[in-house]
Amino acid sequence: MELDDLRQLKSIDKSDMLGLLTEFPKQCAKAKEIGEAFSIKRDYIAGCNKILFTGLGGSAIGADLIRTYLADEAKLPIFVNRNYTLPNFVSGDTLVVASSYSGNTEETISAYADAKRRGARLIAITSGGQLADMARADNIPLLAIPGGLPPRAALGYSFFPSLALLSKIGIASDKSGEIDSAIRLMDELGEDKIGPKAAAKDNLAKTLARRLYGKFPIIYGGQDHIDSVVIRWRGQLAENSKTLASSHVFPEMNHNEIVGWENPKKVFGDLIVLCLRDSLDHPRTKKRMDITRRIIEKDGVEYIEVESIGRSLLERIFSLIYIGDFVSFYLAALNNVDPTPVDRVTYLKKELAKG
Repeated sequence: MELDDLRQLKSIDKSDMLGLLTEFPKQCAKAKEIGEAFSIKRDYIAGCNKILFTGLGGSAIGADLIRTYLADEAKLPIFVNRNYTLPNFVSGDTLVVASSYSGNTEETISAYADAKRRGARLIAITSGGQLADMARADNIPLLAIPGGLPPRAALGYSFFPSLALLSKIGIASDKSGEIDSAIRLMDELGEDKIGPKAAAKDNLAKTLARRLYGKFPIIYGGQDHIDSVVIRWRGQLAENSKTLASSHVFPEMNHNEIVGWENPKKVFGDLIVLCLRDSLDHPRTKKRMDITRRIIEKDGVEYIEVESIGRSLLERIFSLIYIGDFVSFYLAALNNVDPTPVDRVTYLKKELAKG
């Protein structure tokens, strides 16, 4: 596979995932407009002392990024739930944001009903389906987003309207300027450094995909700001590249997984580490990362560091996300698989629908 050959890429990419990736900055700009246009009274969360997002897959990763991005600012604790039921602490003093891109995610529908039974304050984010019907019937705020995309390719719609929502109800400050700068940065990256027009020899994403090809990737990052980006990379490699990967975060990784880097040595040649780094990683975490790299490289395992790009935290988070998304696309091409279909997820849903 010649990654600079658009005809070869398109012959594999039958559902045009590449088009969705290159248009992602525009999606983010539209998502920002949707969030800004959404109307909700600031006192809607009066009496609430915590926020819980409930969702799965592409809908949940947007919530994870909200939690990470606002960790140093949010005036209430933010939790993310990925299950049919909710934690016992959810009650009338909890704002529950039910997020399902399709509106038909069975776990999210179940969790919505659980939140309603507990008397929680509810908001729904969806493109339609059962969740939209339930929200309208229950007369709860419904943040409607465009449908028709693979959920993982709709991250802009699961993140930016949610961020605007939290700004409107006083959980975070207005982020319009940071959002605009993050979108500009992604535009530049897509045009010059990671998109299909950038030649492989100068293309960071194509270079990383070549190095990952045929390997089992292990993705690390810092807990402070990059933990959710690590999850995103693992998920995109799984869904787009059809490649199994694992992930962990510092400093926790140093308290258990680092010891596992002793055996089985016979597989070490098939492993590759990707460490996602940020300029504001905790100083002690940075030191831990440096020491860990030396330990792992002693066993002959390839270890790659990918630095975030940008000044603001939002720029740096989305720079890594955008790089990872393109890496997963190019690796799908190298694996000779169409990145869009997720046949095993489809099969699981069909089997579950049998009861």
